[in-house]
Amino acid sequence: FSISTYNKMWTDAQKDLDIQLQREREEFLQPEKDHVKAFKMLAGSYIKYMQIFRNLETAHDQLVHQQKRIVIRQVLDGVIGRILEMKKEMVELENSEFHYIDNILEDLKLLPVDIEVPIPRYFIKEKLEVLQQREKILDEILLNAGLQTEKPVKPMTLEEAVKMIQVAERARQGRCRAAFMKQIYLEEKRAGQTKHEIQMGPSPDDAATRIQKVCRGYIQRKKTEKMREEEMIFLGMSLPPHLKATSGSRMHTGQVDTLQGEVQARHEEVFIKDKLRETEGPDIRETLQDQIGRCFIESVWQNRDEGWDFFQDHDPELIKEEKREEDTNNVCCLYIFLYSCKNWPWHRPYLLPESLLLVLLMSLAHRTIDSLYRELVEEGLLIKAKTVNLSDYVGEYCYLGTVLRQVDVEPMPSLADVRQLIALYGILPLGSQIVHEKAPVVKALLLAGPAGVGKKMLVHAICTETGANLFDLSASNIAGKYPGKSGLQMMLHMVLKVAKQLQPSVVWIGDTEKIFSKGVQKAAEEMNPKRLEKVLPKFLKALKAQDRVLLVGTTDRPFDANLKPFCKVYQKIILIPRPDYASRFVLWKHVILQNGGAITNLLNISCLAKVSDGFTQGHIVQAVQDVLSELRLLQMTRKPLRTAEFVTTLARRDPVYKEEEEIFKAWYAKTPLGKARIRALAESEKAGKGKTKEGNKGKKKN
Repeated sequence: FSISTYNKMWTDAQKDLDIQLQREREEFLQPEKDHVKAFKMLAGSYIKYMQIFRNLETAHDQLVHQQKRIVIRQVLDGVIGRILEMKKEMVELENSEFHYIDNILEDLKLLPVDIEVPIPRYFIKEKLEVLQQREKILDEILLNAGLQTEKPVKPMTLEEAVKMIQVAERARQGRCRAAFMKQIYLEEKRAGQTKHEIQMGPSPDDAATRIQKVCRGYIQRKKTEKMREEEMIFLGMSLPPHLKATSGSRMHTGQVDTLQGEVQARHEEVFIKDKLRETEGPDIRETLQDQIGRCFIESVWQNRDEGWDFFQDHDPELIKEEKREEDTNNVCCLYIFLYSCKNWPWHRPYLLPESLLLVLLMSLAHRTIDSLYRELVEEGLLIKAKTVNLSDYVGEYCYLGTVLRQVDVEPMPSLADVRQLIALYGILPLGSQIVHEKAPVVKALLLAGPAGVGKKMLVHAICTETGANLFDLSASNIAGKYPGKSGLQMMLHMVLKVAKQLQPSVVWIGDTEKIFSKGVQKAAEEMNPKRLEKVLPKFLKALKAQDRVLLVGTTDRPFDANLKPFCKVYQKIILIPRPDYASRFVLWKHVILQNGGAITNLLNISCLAKVSDGFTQGHIVQAVQDVLSELRLLQMTRKPLRTAEFVTTLARRDPVYKEEEEIFKAWYAKTPLGKARIRALAESEKAGKGKTKEGNKGKKKN
């Protein structure tokens, strides 16, 4: 697409934004008492902002002009912040993290994909070189520490090598011979045509007829192509040209990135900056030196009493302050030296007595981020995130949510709803510094659900989409490391310092229910998983608005934890259910194709989706991988895949039974948001019964 296409997309998005803001000033001026109308207004605004967000993100990614990108980026961050504000208001209004707006989408003639949260591509593109360098350093540290081994290269025998060379050489010779024979054929054909034309001579009528045939054929093909495109758009099987920009923009992303780099390299701003540095640099330097000198004289000397200093030669108090700092540093060095002489590993300060914790924290302040980073990697607390995109978390939208709520049935959230919450609460705030500082954000997020529903995958997806570091503070991972109270404080201090310095960062706690376990732990102090229970609130309190650090906990047994401290740490709780029929249908198809399988008429995906009711995503993925072995893939051309193969493998696993799902529902109902939802439903039901009684009384009177 041309630059004008994206300029127009930006202009249209800006107009829509102005109209939306004006509409909010008029409609949101007076508070709406009716719950249904208020939610419909909020949901409509949320959908509109999501469409504006999508168009602005595409224009920002594809435009090359640097000044335009800066302006679009500011508006884009503002729209993201407004979306998070609207989401917060919708949650407070409905007392639920999940909203069902399929009726509103139907009124607006939109599809669920139109409200899918897009992930801004500048999250990664603007710091790609830094992320690549950091990944290279991480691999080197893991390799040197023996925590990661290089992928072994399978050796090739002499016979296999000779055979491969022979096949490649024969193929090369065949291609060369085919090209040579084609050239001979074309030359002979051209010579025969020329000889025929010399002998007979071209006829003007034949030439005119040939030209007419070519022109009419070209015109008719264009008409047919246009009619076919209009028919596909009318049937809803294709997108209009102005909407294809979003899907087609990825085709030339590399070209746009190259142009952006070239424009940025030759940008006029560099020339202007160099010219200013040459002409006005010396004057600016002298002015700054005078200001610094004046500032030093006025902060230090303006309010200082110098009546006693008759000779005006020196101030002993200033000398004392300098010496105190030197003595403090010397004491720190002395303590470290003494304990190092006694074979204490001073580079691991958690092994020292707790009385020296303050001194060690001071020494920690003088350590470089590189050394702290290396220690955390070697201790296994900073791990390498798997490359997983949020779009890989496959799941469909729930189309019956509104209908079920109308009959007072609370539907289980769909996987598409979970994917949206991860984008809103985890990815968008971590990816943008301005959004994290200005918009309502979440410091701690809990992912709860049965084993195999993709909780760890979502944690890695957050890190992949934002380029975040991943710290693993699971109870099993920190067992035996940094023992004692001082060691624990030192560990969290190191994690916090590195996470803030190299933000964005994700601190993951797997099996987090063990930290808040109800039972009494009899293990040793350094092995006790409850040792983090009292320090986690302090850890979260130390995070400020400018710190893009997110605490994510995962659990498949949340009901084993003490509810009050559990919910006090985790501000947002996302309940992840087993997939429904629609999600299982698209998941089976996606996983089979992803693992190299082919779908034919012998493979009934609908049957697989029905049979796998109760099984999680992990069960489905494992079943597909078990069937599609290397040998089975080689046999697939003459022996297509059959439904029974996957059913047999799936039957060896235990599904998530209805009783376990009900336990999760009952636990979630005890959380603060779950209680508020139940209370709201009860009040709504009570109000509905009251209206029914009044209506019945009116009917009796009539």
